[in-house]
Amino acid sequence: MPSAQIDTIAGTLSVTESQGAITALTWAALGTDRTALLDRALEQLKAYFALELQVFDLPLQVTGSAFQRAVCDAMLAIPFGHTRTYGDIAKELNMPPQPVGNACGANPIPVIIPCHRVLGANGLGGFSGGTGIESKITLLKHEGAASLLI
Repeated sequence: MPSAQIDTIAGTLSVTESQGAITALTWAALGTDRTALLDRALEQLKAYFALELQVFDLPLQVTGSAFQRAVCDAMLAIPFGHTRTYGDIAKELNMPPQPVGNACGANPIPVIIPCHRVLGANGLGGFSGGTGIESKITLLKHEGAASLLI
């Protein structure tokens, strides 16, 4: 599958596409492929990190269960600079918070699907991307949500 990378304040990110949709974002240098969709994804990531874009407009394909996709949809609805808790999403989906946390941790397209905007009831919660919680803090600060960290 074609992948392309970009260096950001959160580290080197690679996006992967398959069949006309973005399927993954990872903290790694995976490739320098050129496709129209990958170019568009890199342009949007660059604009996001330059604070010129708050909502990504890319075709996404989340593999996994209907529940995984529902959690990803709920994360996509969280506006730039705002947060929700695992419990908030759990109530919306009529599920316990722990499976929501697990689904957030399994998000295949972090940053674009903003799992960093989901917090624990009494703290930051976890983050499976980059350097873990440090990457989550970097993204929250970038979006101006750092007041929650004080």
